[in-house]
Amino acid sequence: MPNGWWGQQVFGAAVVLLWLLLLAGLALALRSRWPDQPEWSRKLIHIGAGLVVPMAWALGIDRWIAIGAAGLVTVLAAINHRRGLLPAIEDVGRDSIGTIAYGGSITLLLLLFWPEEAATVTAGVLVMAFGDGLAGLIGASLASPCWRVLGQRRSLAGTLTMALTSLGVLLGVGMVSVAHGLPAPGLAAMVALALAAVLLEQIALLGLDNLTVPIGVSLLWHLLSRS
Repeated sequence: MPNGWWGQQVFGAAVVLLWLLLLAGLALALRSRWPDQPEWSRKLIHIGAGLVVPMAWALGIDRWIAIGAAGLVTVLAAINHRRGLLPAIEDVGRDSIGTIAYGGSITLLLLLFWPEEAATVTAGVLVMAFGDGLAGLIGASLASPCWRVLGQRRSLAGTLTMALTSLGVLLGVGMVSVAHGLPAPGLAAMVALALAAVLLEQIALLGLDNLTVPIGVSLLWHLLSRS
């Protein structure tokens, strides 16, 4: 165990905790200011929580500390889902276990790949955080052709947002990976990955896309970066 290891871990955990507290405070303030727009605070949490993974990568947070923290957050999300302690996260007017699935997917990806393949985890989580998060906001704000998949509304504006944002995220993670000497998929593979993310996001019954998108994208990243 290297010198200063505990100091690095304490510092990293403190930074992440402060970020999550700030995020919760912003979500509550947003909910209080615009109570008729509950989706805004939820999407803020959705996007902001995804940033914890690249933060943990940059801060060098240890495998078991990261897994334990993600598991704890998932348990807290499950309690909040049942008790409704923080409506800024859960109260969206529809049946969804999305927050639990989100935490569960991150925990599973950390178990599979952290920290040796931090880029793999980051790719899947950020595609879900930004791609799905922005797709939900833009799709609901812009008038465009719509359809339903398993009873869930999907729109052309939201789907295009998911595709373009996913590709942008993947390209960004790819550049960081190459800079760190880590394997990354080629451009054609990243386009295919973005399309796969779009298809996985279409099946959003009960918020399970929060599970299928990050896990699916990360597994494909892992495979394609080595082909």
